[in-house]
Amino acid sequence: MLNDKTIQIIKSTVPVLEIHGTAITKRFYELLFSNYPELLNLFNHANQRQGKQQTALANAVYAAALHIDKLEMILPAVKQIAQKHRSLGVKPEQYPIVGQMLLKAIKEVLGDAATDEILGAWADAYGVIAGVFIEVEAGMYQAAEQQEGGWADYRAFRVERKIVESEVITSFYLVPQDGGAIATFEPGQYVSVKLDIPGEANTHIRQYSLSDAPGKPYYRISVKREDTLQNRPAGKISVYLHEQIGEGDVLHLSAPAGAFTLDQQDERPLVLLSGGVGLTPMVSMLKTIVTANPKRRVIFIHAAQNGDVHAMKQQVDALASLHPQVSNYVVYDKPTMNDRSLQAFDKEGYIDLPWLKKVIPTTNAAFYFCGPVPFMRMMNSTLKEFGVDAADIHYEFFGPAGSLEAETEAQPQR
Repeated sequence: MLNDKTIQIIKSTVPVLEIHGTAITKRFYELLFSNYPELLNLFNHANQRQGKQQTALANAVYAAALHIDKLEMILPAVKQIAQKHRSLGVKPEQYPIVGQMLLKAIKEVLGDAATDEILGAWADAYGVIAGVFIEVEAGMYQAAEQQEGGWADYRAFRVERKIVESEVITSFYLVPQDGGAIATFEPGQYVSVKLDIPGEANTHIRQYSLSDAPGKPYYRISVKREDTLQNRPAGKISVYLHEQIGEGDVLHLSAPAGAFTLDQQDERPLVLLSGGVGLTPMVSMLKTIVTANPKRRVIFIHAAQNGDVHAMKQQVDALASLHPQVSNYVVYDKPTMNDRSLQAFDKEGYIDLPWLKKVIPTTNAAFYFCGPVPFMRMMNSTLKEFGVDAADIHYEFFGPAGSLEAETEAQPQR
């Protein structure tokens, strides 16, 4: 445990971290990768280039400093990060390296303001925080390996089927190459996929939500192809999966992980809101709940540009037709002529509060949403304005955790 003096010193640095946190974490990653280039195999290089990882770490460090006297306050965030670490294969021996580089970054960025006393306090605090992560992750590693059908690290899976779901999303049905059983998972969880791409110096690891219900002899991931956009390069991994990985090829997967999971004990109505490829964990939740609790009311709302890029629509429509307790709504902001002729959508434009009030009969429900960050910011602010209790709002970031409060929430784009 930390003594009172150390706690006070750490708390005194909170205003500094609020200002210089991202500069510190940016320098931290530069030092980490220049001194330990092998760790590049664990990180998403695109998130590094876009600054997402630096911002996420800065937010985590700031939260740890703010709650250093009550670390239980950040335990949910610790468990979420630990799930990602377990799926990536982060090891206990890597924590001292991280601590050393973090302290060096603090000193370089803050200069003389980072006194020996402050650095000593942060060294002590980091030791305590790292210990929490190591302990939590040890339990997760053990559970992942010892569960029925479980395994440690990565396991080879063969692509049994490759199905085009839309112009931009393709599903991969994956079965274990060794023919053994596979671990179950909670709807909403993901697997890490590790790829060694010819010509690439480093291994690439990406997380993809499991898009089918548990209990099948396969895992299904549904991958959106991220092509070049303005100010953003193409998604190297998604393009490789779409273009180079076919039926019969082998991918290496971690055991399922993730803290964004469906509470199946809740009997209240379930509202599932998704934008774009954010529907993947929602489809898993929908497929699970109609079997596990067929009496539970479900409202499934998906937003996409149009029917050309709307994946798994027929699957969701079929479930809704078979299960009268499921209400299914589609929102397109740029519907095609074909969408209009088929009457394939329920609302043109964006999901807004007046429309939500028409299709959702009560705020006493469980709300789950996932999609691009602007979409999630809009859903978060809209649900709050609707009067939904914060405890009933659940969401998942694809990539490093961010803040839904960080930017103006009046941008309804996807």
